[in-house]
Amino acid sequence: MNDRALRYLLAVVRAGSVRAAADVLNVAASAVSRQIIELEAQVGETLLERLPRGVVPTEAGRLVAEHAQRQADEAALLEDQLKRLRGVQRGTIGLRCGAGFLIDLLDNALAGFAHDHPGIAYQVEIGTTDGILAAIARGDADIGLVYNPPAHPDVRGIVSARQPLLAVLPMGHPLADGAAPVPLRSFATEPAALLPPDHGVRQLIGRVEADGGFRLVPRLETASFELHRRFVMAAMGVAFLPRFVIAAELRDGFLAAVPLRDAILSEASAHLVVRAGRRLPEGAARLLGWLADHMVAFRPPPA
Repeated sequence: MNDRALRYLLAVVRAGSVRAAADVLNVAASAVSRQIIELEAQVGETLLERLPRGVVPTEAGRLVAEHAQRQADEAALLEDQLKRLRGVQRGTIGLRCGAGFLIDLLDNALAGFAHDHPGIAYQVEIGTTDGILAAIARGDADIGLVYNPPAHPDVRGIVSARQPLLAVLPMGHPLADGAAPVPLRSFATEPAALLPPDHGVRQLIGRVEADGGFRLVPRLETASFELHRRFVMAAMGVAFLPRFVIAAELRDGFLAAVPLRDAILSEASAHLVVRAGRRLPEGAARLLGWLADHMVAFRPPPA
């Protein structure tokens, strides 16, 4: 099969339309359509189902697109191996992660890894759990960092660590010196910083609220984890975050935290994921191991 046609088909499947794929490829839409038509004639199957707004792959189209993705992965791997043969350790590693991982990722992982691998660059994009899994499955990024993700058929977990959701408290809070887990309901009357309704952590909290027949009192709703930390340090109320998001503040005594007793919150976990069946380039494979060894998110919680 023609390499260009495969590349164009993969772009169309990712973009959802011929015109959008043509924009990404920087070619005319007619050139993309022509390659798809020739590819369909070659395989003897319709590869795309035309809809009023865009296209979706047929079953045959999905299979050919998966072949095109594997071919692209193998080409990238070969290029990486040839560079290493020439003594060149360069390239860009793509990462997708939830915003709560950013400080841990930079301070405890990328800073040290970059020192040892000066020729490697990093493309880091923030996303929702579903968006990160989809990007990894499509091959749009090499490594994903996600909190409590659902199973995905095209994504493989490499490392996970239990990272319970904690109640984050200002110093001096009546529960700040406690070590025993408390139920989320304990904070039902306190002003709280909460993530937006579409965030995975907020949805976990929502399930506990629904099961217990109570509601937390949102005083601040924001996707910014920095604002959550500042909100609690200003003694405006409480927040609910995993330990790795506030590790530095806990260490330095700016915040306190107590575990939550609710099972769904105490069993939440952080995960490193890659696309199932993919062999990562050498640099990305090394970074994967480095992240697992150095990030707070992938250390077991203190006893």
